[in-house]
Amino acid sequence: MTWKKLIVYALVLTLCSCSKKGGKIIGTVERLDPELDALVDSDAELEVIAEGFDWSEGPLWLPEQNMLIFSDVPTNTIYKWTPEKGKEIYLIPSGYTGSIPRGGEMGSNGLTLNPDGKLALAQHGDRRIALMNTPLDAPAPNFVSLGDNYEGKKLNSPNDLVFNDKGDAFFTDPPYGLPNRENDTTRDIAFQGVYKASNGKLTLITDSITRPNGIAFLPGYKTLIVANSDPDKAIWYAYDLLDNDSIANARIFRDATAEAKVERGVPDGFKVDSKGNLYASGPGGLWIMNKDGKVLGKIKISEATSNCALSPDEKTLYVTCDMYVARIKLRE
Repeated sequence: MTWKKLIVYALVLTLCSCSKKGGKIIGTVERLDPELDALVDSDAELEVIAEGFDWSEGPLWLPEQNMLIFSDVPTNTIYKWTPEKGKEIYLIPSGYTGSIPRGGEMGSNGLTLNPDGKLALAQHGDRRIALMNTPLDAPAPNFVSLGDNYEGKKLNSPNDLVFNDKGDAFFTDPPYGLPNRENDTTRDIAFQGVYKASNGKLTLITDSITRPNGIAFLPGYKTLIVANSDPDKAIWYAYDLLDNDSIANARIFRDATAEAKVERGVPDGFKVDSKGNLYASGPGGLWIMNKDGKVLGKIKISEATSNCALSPDEKTLYVTCDMYVARIKLRE
């Protein structure tokens, strides 16, 4: 190939990877059902707004600060992004506050706000879920543990969390943050659990999911959805939540095991909108499903996808995918 052809080829690649506004595009919409038209515009594209991370996770929009925060798990850092300044460091350390060096993925993973508007974190390194007991704009954080052990045994590495309308935290506890994961010698609990934390006490919700990861409620807090990031059982599970917060009617919400065999990625973090639609990371990118588990479409993404966050008006979706943080405009 001549140098002139190389230049033309490079220009074509550049044009193909840019949006109409000039940003880098890493995902496009695959429309599988007419219901998607009510959620995502026909010309929507996934545009990079920040990059250069080791593994981005846990995006969360803070409406009062008008900014997005997200974890970079391996670097023990939370970043913030604003339209005015782009990406900046928000919080170090985010998930491991100890002084003894350790391996593994130490940082925070899932982030959310509790009913009082305080930041809650799934902290891999400290092996707990915790509340940032200082203002969101404080220069130094003070963390308060919401749960770090079950029946006296240290948790594995809490991954994602969500609050119900009573203020209780429900969270997942796979081994991903441990230096040697399921074979780590410091591991106390042999299973991967889903728990409820209430008033400092942990209750086991289920221990039957092989790699519990993302977690959320459908509107009304009566149905709990848990993502399983096991490529051999790449499934979103659904449970009815009873008045005493025990579960019943365990069932498959959606099975993506076949797709996980041929596409990059597994069920990971996800969010639910006000109408019960799921925006869920999975094989090949981000799956959009209705409250009954029907796949309406997918955002096909070139990088492994970890999680997402909706803006308060549900008109913008922010997506974390490997070294990138991106956004896609939904319907106006």
